[in-house]
Amino acid sequence: MELTGNVKLSADTPGKSRPSPAAVVVILLPAVLLTLSLALHELLPNKQPVLRSAQYGYLLIALLIAYALWAMAAFVSAGAFRRLRSQAPIAALVILIAGVWELLTLKLNALPLPYFPSPVKIADALIDDRRKLLVCTLYSLRLLVLGYLIGAFFGLVTGILMGWYKQFQYWINPFLRFVGPIPATAWIPVVLLVFPSSFTASVFLIALGTWFPVSVMTWSGIAGVSKSFFEVARTLGAGERYLVLRVALPAAFPLIFIGLFMGLGTSFVTLVVAEMLGVKAGLGFYITWAQGWAEYYKVYAALLIMAVLFSTVISLLFKLRDRVLIWQKGLIKW
Repeated sequence: MELTGNVKLSADTPGKSRPSPAAVVVILLPAVLLTLSLALHELLPNKQPVLRSAQYGYLLIALLIAYALWAMAAFVSAGAFRRLRSQAPIAALVILIAGVWELLTLKLNALPLPYFPSPVKIADALIDDRRKLLVCTLYSLRLLVLGYLIGAFFGLVTGILMGWYKQFQYWINPFLRFVGPIPATAWIPVVLLVFPSSFTASVFLIALGTWFPVSVMTWSGIAGVSKSFFEVARTLGAGERYLVLRVALPAAFPLIFIGLFMGLGTSFVTLVVAEMLGVKAGLGFYITWAQGWAEYYKVYAALLIMAVLFSTVISLLFKLRDRVLIWQKGLIKW
């Protein structure tokens, strides 16, 4: 093993030493599987109807070219090599699953339509319904952001007041215990009667589902702050507002972010259910509409968009957590 500056070079790192044969095989595996998938797609006849079989082939070619460029860059940069070496096995698995899926559906028809569409059929939905899917995604994102921010705000306020004032905790705790454990979706028949529109009712349901875990974890965080922190701050002349905002709240941030993550997961469930039952747009509405027409390939397309959207939102919250709690960066993985 050689040392060049602060970078350690090993048998699996490009640079002065050559990568091991095993590392090269792992890196080339996704490209080989992409080539096999392309050959399978082009050479075997289709046994299920699809609109844009050629476009799926172009997509595979584009992915193969992009991966080839990434692989060439990896053999120049040590950092790119390490990232590619770690991501290549999972990329190969995803490509393998997609190839087998296409073989069992589009090529062999072993899993019949409409319940088991091929990846090519799902790509048809993403292309044909791209405008409708974009509008539904924006509607879902708007509903999610409004409901989640409102629920997180009131959850923080409730948790801070319960953790700081014993009298407030005395009166609110029974209400929290009674209302909080009830799933937010169970309130759908009631809120549809109380609120003037399905949109405001959906915002309330998402806010309610977020409010409970944020309140509980904020309350626990504030109540669990060491008393010595407050004694030192009071000795230096800190007032009550400073103690709450500058001492108790920062010390409770680790538990608060756990509550925010829990509330975010609840808000995803509530969002989809609320859209399926009430609102006139959104990904949940789109899934219900597509299911009604037995167009399950559109259902899978919406689920794919949901996976990307929700995963991105969670990743952004993790980025915020790592930025705020810099001393705990990487402690919770995603």
